Amino acid sequence: MGTQALEWIKVGHIGDVPEGRVKTVTARTVSICLSHFDGQWAAMDNRCPHQGGPLGEGSIERGVDGQCWIRCPWHGWDFDPLTGAPPGGHEDTGQTLYPIEVREDSIYVGLEPEPERARTVTDVIADTLVNWGVKRVFGMVGHSNLGLADAIRLRTLDGAMHFVGIRHEGAAAFAASAYGKLTGQPAACLTIAGPGATNLLTGLWDAKVDRAPVLALTGQVQTQVFGPGAFQDIDLGSAFAAVSRFSQPVLSTSNHAELASLACKTAIVERDVSHLIFPDDVQTLPSQAKAAGPQGRVGTSVVVPSATSLDTAEAMLKTAKRPVIVMGYGALEARDAVVALAELLEAPVLTTFKGKGLIPDSHPNAAGVLGRSGTPIASWFMNEADMILSLGASFANHTGIDRSKPIIQVDFERMQLGKFHPVALPVWGEIGAFCAAIAPRLSRSVDATDQITELAERWQIWREEKRMRLTEQRSAGLPSVAVFDALSRLCPADAIIAVDVGNNTYSFGRYFETTGQRVLMSGYLGSIGFSLPAAMGAWAATQDHAAYAGRKVVSISGDGGFGQYAMEFTTAVKYGMNITHILLNNAQLGKISKEQRAGQWPVWETDLHNPSFSGLARLCGGSGSRVTDIKDLDQAMTAALAHKGPALVEIMTDPELV
Repeated sequence: MGTQALEWIKVGHIGDVPEGRVKTVTARTVSICLSHFDGQWAAMDNRCPHQGGPLGEGSIERGVDGQCWIRCPWHGWDFDPLTGAPPGGHEDTGQTLYPIEVREDSIYVGLEPEPERARTVTDVIADTLVNWGVKRVFGMVGHSNLGLADAIRLRTLDGAMHFVGIRHEGAAAFAASAYGKLTGQPAACLTIAGPGATNLLTGLWDAKVDRAPVLALTGQVQTQVFGPGAFQDIDLGSAFAAVSRFSQPVLSTSNHAELASLACKTAIVERDVSHLIFPDDVQTLPSQAKAAGPQGRVGTSVVVPSATSLDTAEAMLKTAKRPVIVMGYGALEARDAVVALAELLEAPVLTTFKGKGLIPDSHPNAAGVLGRSGTPIASWFMNEADMILSLGASFANHTGIDRSKPIIQVDFERMQLGKFHPVALPVWGEIGAFCAAIAPRLSRSVDATDQITELAERWQIWREEKRMRLTEQRSAGLPSVAVFDALSRLCPADAIIAVDVGNNTYSFGRYFETTGQRVLMSGYLGSIGFSLPAAMGAWAATQDHAAYAGRKVVSISGDGGFGQYAMEFTTAVKYGMNITHILLNNAQLGKISKEQRAGQWPVWETDLHNPSFSGLARLCGGSGSRVTDIKDLDQAMTAALAHKGPALVEIMTDPELV
């Protein structure tokens, strides 16, 4: 092709590259090594054929015979800048050269018309993920995932996917976990090989133990250097074996659409973690394979309780005078049916902490959270109950279900039934199916106690107790009850709230009164640092799914939890995430301090040296305010909730008043 057909692209000025130097420049998407030596200019392919080293970061070396060579900075391979040939002139390792022109003080490189991009292995996989409904990817683009990242980039350009570039891969996993918990659909997290991949593990364990669908997409070193200990080469299959239900490498001979389909199906059906490993050299291999999708691969099934179980449950519930319902996170999809059953029986509904918000605290049958993070209302009704109907609760040791009482336990997972101790009646079935089948058989017994009136009285007692605690402010900071009293009044009823761990979370469970909000937490893993990345995942869900569109996202943490992923606040700013973060700052790991005292240990190494977090929020480009007096709390919180974008309210709290 003649030079007239070339596209001449300016890549710099003559002053950019001194005599005897090389530099990497880009024309369109082509990376070029630009060299200047002996008054001459040359341009060649920037990628060393050995392992992809950037020649433009190398140097010009002169041999004993005066010959100039461009030397790769990674492993010392040499190339003639005028011919692209290595010493000895082996044709299989020669570099592509590009025409170059100096026009006045500018440097131009000539490129042939850009060819149509060849379809690749990772295009097939990305298209398959889209077909399975994967809309969001959180992650970090890096050297061992560039081919995969480019396939995702193209899906984002056509609007089929959306990408959030995070500051730490752990945040990507937590965000994806929260997205899965909220929507029931998997998001993906993208990393490089080695440390990028291992940084995902904590967030993936959070997803696994809380049964959230997630896809982990990890880069890997080239297949030619598997095993012998190459840079960032670790056995990712073994590293992810325990945390993932499905984990497979993507090889040149793989059925790529099938791998991606199985990964998606496993994540969705098993509500678990799926993992695909992408060797660097496989990502850009050409492929004309068709993408796959879920058609004909996912059936619907409802586990209906047996007639015998329903007969026994009916008989037990009809004899109960003080039945209570314990609603756990497993009843999420059937919460309306559970509430309707409670109304029919006129029974109090106690929730597990993970189930907080499944019935609004404003509902006449709501008794609040049971257990360590709960209310005295729930504890009172648990103590007085003569029958417990447990729906979707796991009987975790934090919950406090009285195992000495007659218990009907309903769960669609048979292994959960009587998992920790025998129950009077284990019922295998979907919660919604059980409620639909049992409700027509039941009505409130004429001998039953009027627990709804008692419930209103207990709420009145508890609210009066909370009002008294509001007066306990000391010089050390605000009481936690004040924070959650204000948030209970000001938080939108349809908000999505991501909570962290620690005293702030116990106080949230105890004091915050839900009116319809959806709560996300690191339930069984209980990982510090969860809340802000989880809020990012929830915000993404408000952009991707109509059911959550327009809903406010709130995150809550202590200073210890926020410090884990504080720089993700810049991610929230970058993408304009409408997130309000409520930060309870007591300058210590307050829960651990309490545990040390309770265990008769000295309080040791739980104090924290903090910056001004509100100032940090402003430096990051968001809104930040600091509250030291209870009279300023409502104003600060109202302004933060109204702010269109990331906002942080730093509240100086008393570590003793939780």
